[in-house]
Amino acid sequence: MLKHLSTAYALLPRCLLSPTPRSLSRTCRLPGRMEAAVVRCLPGEPKLTISFCLGESQKHMLRDQDEALGKALTRISNTIAKNHTKAKKSKKNRDQEPSEAAEPAVVKLFFRGDEVPDTLPNSEAWQDGAVLQVGEVKYNIQRNAPTFTTAELPVSLMAGFPVCPKLEVEFGNLQDCEFMWFKENSTNTSLKAAKEFPAQDGGWTQVGCERVHVPSNQDIGFRLKLHCIPKDGNRSGRSKELVSEGAVEAGPGVCTSDNRHAYTSKVAEWPVVRVVSYNILADIYAQTDLSKTVLYPYCAPYALQLDYRQNLIKKELAGYNADIICLQEVDKGVFVDSLTPALDAYGLDGVFRLKEKQHEGLATFYHRSKFRLLSRHDIMLSEALMSDPLHSELLEKISENRDLKDKILQRSTSLQVTVLEDLMKPGRKVCVANTHLYWHPKGGNVRLVQMGVALQHLSHVISDVAPGAPLVFCGDFNSTPNSGVVQLLGETAVPQQHADWSSSGPEETCCMELISTFPPLLSACGQPAYTNYVGGFHGCLDYIFIQPESMQVEQVIPLPSHQEVTTYKALPSVAHPSDHIALVCDLRWNP
Repeated sequence: MLKHLSTAYALLPRCLLSPTPRSLSRTCRLPGRMEAAVVRCLPGEPKLTISFCLGESQKHMLRDQDEALGKALTRISNTIAKNHTKAKKSKKNRDQEPSEAAEPAVVKLFFRGDEVPDTLPNSEAWQDGAVLQVGEVKYNIQRNAPTFTTAELPVSLMAGFPVCPKLEVEFGNLQDCEFMWFKENSTNTSLKAAKEFPAQDGGWTQVGCERVHVPSNQDIGFRLKLHCIPKDGNRSGRSKELVSEGAVEAGPGVCTSDNRHAYTSKVAEWPVVRVVSYNILADIYAQTDLSKTVLYPYCAPYALQLDYRQNLIKKELAGYNADIICLQEVDKGVFVDSLTPALDAYGLDGVFRLKEKQHEGLATFYHRSKFRLLSRHDIMLSEALMSDPLHSELLEKISENRDLKDKILQRSTSLQVTVLEDLMKPGRKVCVANTHLYWHPKGGNVRLVQMGVALQHLSHVISDVAPGAPLVFCGDFNSTPNSGVVQLLGETAVPQQHADWSSSGPEETCCMELISTFPPLLSACGQPAYTNYVGGFHGCLDYIFIQPESMQVEQVIPLPSHQEVTTYKALPSVAHPSDHIALVCDLRWNP
């Protein structure tokens, strides 16, 4: 039990982390001070864990909670003796001298100065503040101490771009944790050397003390180290050190979002809400041969790499100081490993909706100082159309054309619906919707039906769980301003003669009048010349729609200039991470 067993780790998913090139933990005992032994013991779990450092090795012991303490102490003693005997045998093999069996070490547990009885169950014996004596070494017992269960630095570090560690803490609060950033004193430009000898260094200089660190140009060529202490209020746990896998690299210089950040350097003051909608280009689409050779042949290959683009995306989103962010084409791994840790550090919580049959989906983030999540009402539009009686009339109409119906039902398009409560004025709610409609240029009829389902669902959600709440509807609608979808939202009705009903040819034509369940909505950012700019197309496809009777547009953040967009011919580029441009606006929410 007392060793690095893979089986033990399988049973201890929340246990202390093992060192990796990305996550180097230096936690062994230092002379002259009592080190900690960490005990994890939760009601309802059959096992507890005891973790401590002995010599140069980290020990992890998994024991039954109802086992007598004496058995656990005996196992510690015997294991130490075995390790000592093995060390002697190794020396014997070198020196050819006979070895003697090691005497078992004296192992005792004390609490408040008294020795803990051997008959006491482990769950009761290992109390916070107890002292474990192993031979002449003593350990202070920390029961359920704040512990980092995940701690990693990003692989790619660039000067001028925020470095956001991925951190998860058990029995603690990330907002209470302490952080210290260091820069290597001597350069290590060899990535291979950094991986093979990560702990070798010539000293470090402290360069920051926040959870997020932005390297400067002076850091280029140097590795970074993060020393972090998990905490819960004043209670601290075992610290961790993370050393970056590689050195800080030079950034791309000026990005398309830099000038926009001049308008968002200050947070919006209540009752103004800053909203962002952004299709960030899923990695599964950016890395295809089609993308590299046909869609984006003008983009440098390295600028299509996920690590590179994520640096740009995180810096861009952080600089907007947004209250609500709706993202489309979000890879699941990007949401979990990149966006959530980064935006959490800036005060935002997020929810994710995976698109069925795909590896990407929708993400909505909200600032936890201003909003509280009340409920979620996500749907897949095709499933809702078939199963929810709300859409029976619409289903009946499209069923008249089997080809069109089949095409609609094959789509995995989702609608993410999040109801938030205003923390500044408790009881006041807002309904935030986020979607990415069918992409095909000839799919106007499909998109009309999808939007009809979405509006009906949203109307029902608001009347059912948030009466009177205004709607903020964000997304990549894949619809230009003259489309039926935009007409439905802005004018509340699409006549049966609209060209979109026959957008995919006579075989899939459907002639009906479609009526919105909402009064006319307003496109908060207007109708820009384009929000998507690629080699073969540019046009306005992205929108933030609001109810003008409840919210007024306070400010629209100007889009990048045409010169900025076309500096590298089109999007994406080394200065812009997506083929879409983020929409950003400030909305005054009527008190």
